[in-house]
Amino acid sequence: MRIGLMVEGQNGLTWERWIHILGLAESLGFPTVFRSDHYFIGPPQDSLEAYLSFAVAARETKAIRFGPLVTPVTFRSPVDVGRMAAQIDLLSGGRFVMGLGAGWNESEHKAYGIPFPAVKERMDRLEEALQLMQELWTESPATFNGKHYQLDAADLKPKPASGRPPILIGGSGEKRLLRMVARYASEWNCVNLAPDAYGAKVAVLERHCEAEDRDPATIARSMMTFAVLGPDEATLDRGTRRLMGMWGAREGTSPAEYRAGMRERGLLAGGTEEIVDTLGRLAEQGLQEIDFQHFDFDDDTVPQYIAAELAPRVRDL
Repeated sequence: MRIGLMVEGQNGLTWERWIHILGLAESLGFPTVFRSDHYFIGPPQDSLEAYLSFAVAARETKAIRFGPLVTPVTFRSPVDVGRMAAQIDLLSGGRFVMGLGAGWNESEHKAYGIPFPAVKERMDRLEEALQLMQELWTESPATFNGKHYQLDAADLKPKPASGRPPILIGGSGEKRLLRMVARYASEWNCVNLAPDAYGAKVAVLERHCEAEDRDPATIARSMMTFAVLGPDEATLDRGTRRLMGMWGAREGTSPAEYRAGMRERGLLAGGTEEIVDTLGRLAEQGLQEIDFQHFDFDDDTVPQYIAAELAPRVRDL
């Protein structure tokens, strides 16, 4: 199993912090650095525009793969997203991952005047966006006649370096989203699923793959998780308090109690042996990469611990 990092770009990310995280990840041998694509979640903080940050990532790194986890289809025209993806793919030598989702955070849409349609329309738009981008990347010229998006002999230049950037679809909706994964995606990413729940989703995906006449082994599988982990109790407590400040906690709750509650909800929280055991059970269900959220941008302890102690333990899972 591979271990990557995930950065919530709306949680106080600055250019200095982003460049430091990229250099740290590369030096420690992380294969992946994903980041969110949001204006804000909760109280507004410094928030870097995702695609500007990906251009920086393309120049600041040599080996890691990177991209949005995930870009809401509601934020930008899929023509603009597809065009930026093609050019970042070129700039990075094919290391950009095009992560897409339907969008969920209504409050940021309202704040910035972005329409937030009902779930069905967002899913319709996501599927059309997936189709349109592939046309843009591969056809010269490209024509597309959808309900929400159209192309009329659009000849996108330059084309992506890799033919098309790998498409990652984020989410775990069983009826439609996992069907889109089976039909369009190179990679499926979900969030915070315990081993049994993850296994159930995998079974649904495999049924969709059978209906699409697709080998499920051709879809890479990753998961983003809000884990609390570290080399010692002090690091665990520090990370837990930061998470409690972000998510809220009952007055008087201790860090240890909060971690116990996280584990009850299927979240990863604890020391090396506990984390390795859970990752082993996820690997048995087919998970290939876990992307740990890097919470504290000013402290390198947890990424260093993951690279030195955790990654070698799970490499052969």
